[in-house]
Amino acid sequence: MERFREILLAVWREACQHIEINESIAGIAELLAAHVPLDFMTVERIVPEHRLIASVAAAPHHPPSGMAASRECTPEEMKKLLAWIKLGKLSAPYVPGGAPEATLDVLAIPRGAHDVRVAPLASRGEAMGALVVAAKRGERFTLAHEEMLSWLQEPLAVALENDRRLHELAALREAAEADRRSLLRRLGRQEINDHIVGEKRGLAPVMKRVDLVCSSDAPVLLLGETGTGKEVVARAIHTRGDRRDGPFIRINCGAIPPELVDSQLFGHEKGSFTGASETRQGWFERADGGTLFLDEIGELPHDAQVRFLRVLQDSFVERVGGREPIRVDVRVIAATHRDLSAMVRQGKFREDLWYRIAVFPILLPPLRERLSDIPELASHFAERAAVRFSLAPVMPTMEDIEALRSYSWPGNIRELGAVIDRAAILGEGQTLELAAALGFSVDSDRRPNGDHAAAPSLRLHEPIVVESTGGIGTLDDAVRQHIRAALKRARGRIEGPRGVAAMLEINPHTLRARMRKLGIDWSEFRED
Repeated sequence: MERFREILLAVWREACQHIEINESIAGIAELLAAHVPLDFMTVERIVPEHRLIASVAAAPHHPPSGMAASRECTPEEMKKLLAWIKLGKLSAPYVPGGAPEATLDVLAIPRGAHDVRVAPLASRGEAMGALVVAAKRGERFTLAHEEMLSWLQEPLAVALENDRRLHELAALREAAEADRRSLLRRLGRQEINDHIVGEKRGLAPVMKRVDLVCSSDAPVLLLGETGTGKEVVARAIHTRGDRRDGPFIRINCGAIPPELVDSQLFGHEKGSFTGASETRQGWFERADGGTLFLDEIGELPHDAQVRFLRVLQDSFVERVGGREPIRVDVRVIAATHRDLSAMVRQGKFREDLWYRIAVFPILLPPLRERLSDIPELASHFAERAAVRFSLAPVMPTMEDIEALRSYSWPGNIRELGAVIDRAAILGEGQTLELAAALGFSVDSDRRPNGDHAAAPSLRLHEPIVVESTGGIGTLDDAVRQHIRAALKRARGRIEGPRGVAAMLEINPHTLRARMRKLGIDWSEFRED
């Protein structure tokens, strides 16, 4: 018995000192081989939700051919397997000269002359997998061997659970890194924490308030028109504070269907409602230790506002269908373009929640009030467009800057970025076609004293100029002329960053179908 305890202690050490379970199995097999006639052992992972059995580790060598690396089960087979794991007893699926045990036949262990034992692995009552151990050809396991094998169940179940968590974390890291690369590609940046354009000029007062509040956990409310850069400022508060190493999660409250708000924000337990096939963490839990940015907070339904207030006050969330509150440590930053104080007076937003989230409000100025930032912003967006669309970088000229400054920018920075993108695509990496991107004509006449004429009148979103038909034609005629003008400008190119589809912001397949309907032949616009 004392010898068995020493072996068990050594098994626990092997199970806990390695990150990967295949490394643990190699060490355990070596320990076991000195006391058991071991030929090989494998660990099978059970994934009930996918009805999958997968071999994750083998030692000291792989089992004979015939034992699949992974296989799917029928619902009935998985039900039998889970019932066997729940019993927790060591079993012999194949006895030489005897019949197989029907329940464990699901594991598809190859038949042969080997004496085989299979042990269920469960952690905290949850089915994790199975340990398959085979004796050397011609030898048999004794009762003492079986007792020793049964002692392996707990440490191997823990090792299998740790291995599962490790691979889940690796998958989450890969997904986060993919999201990061995608975000950087869309932003045209090398790093997320690049400096904020305008922080030394038009945004200087805003960034001063950011520096004041970033080191605290006080809730912040970002106010400003659409497109003023509220998410950028929220990220700056996160990255400059003590929570920079934690998650930053952005939620658009207006994009969540009202019936799913509770599940999305607070999570749900398995079976709590129709379709809840598994337990799900809410956004508050996922943001634990970091920052939760709630964009368009004014769109949050009234019932959800009550539960949101409770989380802010108590720092506890309760999943839908859950019984125990879960403590969360989250810094909340909210943003809106609405007048929340007016919504409070109208009864559309809770007054107590308003006071709770508006501890430290920051007002972001519209672009028309920070015209000094336009040269730097335009250059930044031009560089970003060159990266995003694989074009040669072209910087805006002084004439371009003056034209941009003369516009009121109702869409703010977001609109400016879109205009520069459009200008870069139209310019094909040679110029910035700002006039075409904005949709205005520049009056090149000069005054008698030699000065330029007044700033051009900008007509945003004016369509590409088409030839007049001398009267009001049908809608199809107008669309036909519009597409033909775009084809001429794009030299017949349909797809790609410089094609008509990108220019007109339409799916290429939809565009081709529209052209067939209107009888437009793109080939006549191609230049040889």
